[in-house]
Amino acid sequence: MDTKSPLEVALNELSPEAVAGVIDGFISREGTDYGWNEISHEQKIRQINGQLNSGLIKIVFDPNTESVTLMTKAEFKKRTRATIPSV
Repeated sequence: MDTKSPLEVALNELSPEAVAGVIDGFISREGTDYGWNEISHEQKIRQINGQLNSGLIKIVFDPNTESVTLMTKAEFKKRTRATIPSV
């Protein structure tokens, strides 16, 4: 099976509406647990926007599933290394 590496999508390549859609979809899918403190949807959006702008997380296109998601910088590096064929 030929697995392709995920591709980073630069934040400035997407419209603000598209970025908002990626973030909203991520929040909806992930079902993240924030412990004892409830965090509003708006707070989650602000947190993710901050992490995107600081480079801690990336918008990533997976050509294998033809989907877009968010990934930490470390996870992105790990995934791209894992799919590079050895020589």
